[in-house]
Amino acid sequence: MTLGGQMREGVELVYVPTRADVADAVRVQMRYGMFRRLRWLLPAVAVLAVLVIALELFGPGEPDSGRVALMAGLGTLVAVIGPLTPRLAARQMFAMIERQGEFRARVDEQGVGWATSDTETVTRWPMLPRYVETSTQFVLLSADKARAGVAALPKRGLADPADVDRLRDLLDRSITRL
Repeated sequence: MTLGGQMREGVELVYVPTRADVADAVRVQMRYGMFRRLRWLLPAVAVLAVLVIALELFGPGEPDSGRVALMAGLGTLVAVIGPLTPRLAARQMFAMIERQGEFRARVDEQGVGWATSDTETVTRWPMLPRYVETSTQFVLLSADKARAGVAALPKRGLADPADVDRLRDLLDRSITRL
């Protein structure tokens, strides 16, 4: 695979994405990307619901049973949806990714190129200017303010364990580690 029509020295990966890869990438996106506000918003909503219930039950006057039920339902919904959000997002993403089968990626000074049996795409570094290294992969985050785009490069896709250091060095030279 070439980037920009020229063969460049780089690092190659061959892998079949797993649910764990996608879940790991979504966790990174939840921490640094578009879902990061949910990490504090959902608990804040739950706390507010509990406070409203406490004020209704123990405050002056008769409690409004409708408001108590509404707040209890909201608190329960938030308590259930909060932890499930990363799983649900990963599940949706994996359903699309799984159909593509084996991925071949080439990372060089210009960017990353991915190829599957049905697609080929090249992304230059200005579109993926940040990355996070996890224990199992390198997760690349898009340039937009919300960091809505995410791409993963699983370490197991590298042919040689020394390639992990080569890939890390290449990423450090090309983009910013978070």
